[in-house]
Amino acid sequence: MLVSAVAGGAILDDLVDRGLVQDSTDLVALRERLSDRPVTLYCGFDPTADSLHVGHLVPLLALRRFQDAGHRPVALAGGATGMIGDPSGRSEERNLLTGEVLNANVVAVAAQLRAFLRFDDLRSDDQTALLLDNREWTVGLGILDFLREVGKHVTIGTMLSKESVKVRLSGDQGLSFTEFSYML
Repeated sequence: MLVSAVAGGAILDDLVDRGLVQDSTDLVALRERLSDRPVTLYCGFDPTADSLHVGHLVPLLALRRFQDAGHRPVALAGGATGMIGDPSGRSEERNLLTGEVLNANVVAVAAQLRAFLRFDDLRSDDQTALLLDNREWTVGLGILDFLREVGKHVTIGTMLSKESVKVRLSGDQGLSFTEFSYML
């Protein structure tokens, strides 16, 4: 297993030293957990374009650092969430992509993710990154099933408290139900 000098809980110290940790509920417990055994962590990348951008670099490098320290990263090329578009940081609704464009974007983004992470590392199953597309497990899921299985676990208050929702609701453009439901 390839483990860098930044192994175990030391990965957390490295990230803190670099100013890459904003908030944590319990850094001591997290450090202990990271030292105990490998963790699985994920970051999602919406394929609303055919290329990643500089804003994706920090989370990609964090995933790679964790992988080099012996942990398993999961990169999510979100075909399902890409069909809606994340309202965060947007003053107006995204244009909805066709299935063909979205498919091409997922392929392009996945290729770029492979340049950062080891997905076919035969040295250790614990470190081999996973590349997933959330469209694979949402295809065929009807709206009523979705509302019963997912919607019942999330309160409107929680959804309204999100900064991206507050900003859009206070703006001129508003927020469509499609974008509001993105977080589900």
